Amino acid sequence: MIKSDVIIGIDPDVNKSGFAQLDSKTMDITIDTLTFPELIKMLRKVKDQACADRKVLRVALEASWLISHNWHIGNGQVRGAGAIAKTGYNVGRNHQVGLMIVQYCKAIGIDVIEQWPLKKCWKGPDGKITHAELAHFVPGLPSRTNSEERDAILLMWNEANLPMKIKI
Repeated sequence: MIKSDVIIGIDPDVNKSGFAQLDSKTMDITIDTLTFPELIKMLRKVKDQACADRKVLRVALEASWLISHNWHIGNGQVRGAGAIAKTGYNVGRNHQVGLMIVQYCKAIGIDVIEQWPLKKCWKGPDGKITHAELAHFVPGLPSRTNSEERDAILLMWNEANLPMKIKI
């Protein structure tokens, strides 16, 4: 059962974060990839509209910083210290963007959930969901989506408690 009128899923990233918005009454979906300033502007706009329409808004944001054992070192690959340090640096930057988004949502009164990363059980590289898999249970998708958008959609869909397990 959907508890909120408007649900947003965000996959935070330093360059462009995945953004997905669901109107639970109409099932209209909006997806995009947004820079940090664009995302902040969009969150303010959606919050103001939700308040004006007396709708309940909730944001579900992937919070990979909650996983202490996520080292991002590939399946037994031998990597140098420099490469490992660079990966750690980039992961830390993404975490900081996510933490700043959470902080902003709380500051302006948006209900925000820090969501553990969802299980990677799909057919895409590294277990990520493919566009074809997503299109089986999310109506009205454009002809193409990128990884950040798909991750944001999954977060939103999961928060809405809508079915997502399929076989194709």
